[in-house]
Amino acid sequence: MTKALRLLMIEDSASLAEVYKAYLPDEQYQVVTVDSLGRAHATYGAFQPDIVLLDIQLPDGNGMDFLAEIQAMKNPAQIIVMTAHGTSEMAVEAIQMGAFDFLTKPFDAARLRVTLDNAASQLRLGKQVRDLALRERDGYGDFIGKSTAMQSVYRTIDSLAASDATGFIVGESGTGKELAAEAVHQHSERRDKAFIAINCGAIPGELMESELFGHVKGAFTGASSNREGAASVANGGTLFLDEICEMSLELQKKLLRFIQTGTFRKVGSNELEKVDVRFVCATNRDPILEVREGRFREDLFYRLHVVPVRLPPLRERDDDVLLIARCFLSVFSERENKVFRGFSEKAEEAIRHYAWPGNVRQLQNAMHQLVVLNNGDRVEHSMLPHEVTSGQLEVESSVLSAVAIKPRANASASDNLHEADHVARREQIEPLWLTEKNAIESAIDVCSGNINQAAGLLEVSPSTIYRKLQGWKKMRA
Repeated sequence: MTKALRLLMIEDSASLAEVYKAYLPDEQYQVVTVDSLGRAHATYGAFQPDIVLLDIQLPDGNGMDFLAEIQAMKNPAQIIVMTAHGTSEMAVEAIQMGAFDFLTKPFDAARLRVTLDNAASQLRLGKQVRDLALRERDGYGDFIGKSTAMQSVYRTIDSLAASDATGFIVGESGTGKELAAEAVHQHSERRDKAFIAINCGAIPGELMESELFGHVKGAFTGASSNREGAASVANGGTLFLDEICEMSLELQKKLLRFIQTGTFRKVGSNELEKVDVRFVCATNRDPILEVREGRFREDLFYRLHVVPVRLPPLRERDDDVLLIARCFLSVFSERENKVFRGFSEKAEEAIRHYAWPGNVRQLQNAMHQLVVLNNGDRVEHSMLPHEVTSGQLEVESSVLSAVAIKPRANASASDNLHEADHVARREQIEPLWLTEKNAIESAIDVCSGNINQAAGLLEVSPSTIYRKLQGWKKMRA
């Protein structure tokens, strides 16, 4: 049953207020009436109405002033202005100030109901729009993060899970590709069936076909009994093929046939079996490049690449790194019987500025390491792993400075001519430090000032950029 809308009626005529109230069905509206602006102010905050019926001429003031005050509030009620002294100019003014509609007295039940129904529809639409805009989740499945990049991932998983389409997850190592696949499964109608994951890069090629399709007894040396493969076990559920680009071309051919027909044969068997599985695959490589280089079948790629899901690296996820670090710190502190409760400001800065090339997996290991090796209630900067505090994985470049060359008094003409040529060449070549400075500043501009994202595009640690910016600032000083 739809919840009754709260209606505040501001009408100084008690008889008219009763008439208007009688026009409205009790199951649709919860009505509170007041006869002055003073009582309206006192009631509005406590009642929190969805709709306000506002008379203009009131004993203690003009209703237009009340309209202006309500419109200045966050998420104001829908206001319908009513008056017996209406003019077109007043109606226009009220609408311009934010009123939803304008009623001229006298009006009948039908007119009031239509106006209120329209206001109610507008309220519902506005709520839906706000819900969509504010639907920023702190996590999804086993993911932790509320960055803009992850909100996009969550929405894509929502859409993918609602269908039976194949998902193709791309992301660097450690970004959580299997978590994304599990989230797709858990939010789909197949959630009560099996989720089976195969790492195509971890299983030797000669065993991969058996792992995927199963085998019969005697199919090969060591096959002492029949064995069900992942395809059979995942029947009705989801089959996740991780690192799909590692699969051999011969097996890719068989996988393509399986995807197209839903049928397969166990290794060593002539019997055709049919299953119903939903495919999700993932890779940390560039699949387009793999196709171009001939390592991945083009027809298989287009069969699998139905709904792409890109998992952003940790360096593109803003302050998600701190949310995840705090979660890991809590988990490992409890596991190791430690009492860590948070990070010092300097430690947080180091965590935020480091590029985390190993992504969430590296962050998880770093948090476990510092909990095991240290004690205290707060993580200090010195407790963090060396690569985080020193930027050990940074890509450094030499800094060259232009040096003015003056002719030597005792030099020969040819020597001086050689040095003059050197100066001329020097004027045509930009010093490496300046080239680097221009590249970094350009990347920061492209990323709208987000240094973490700029660092990711330049493939350096954010701390490298911060240090160099500081160095250039000192040079200017």
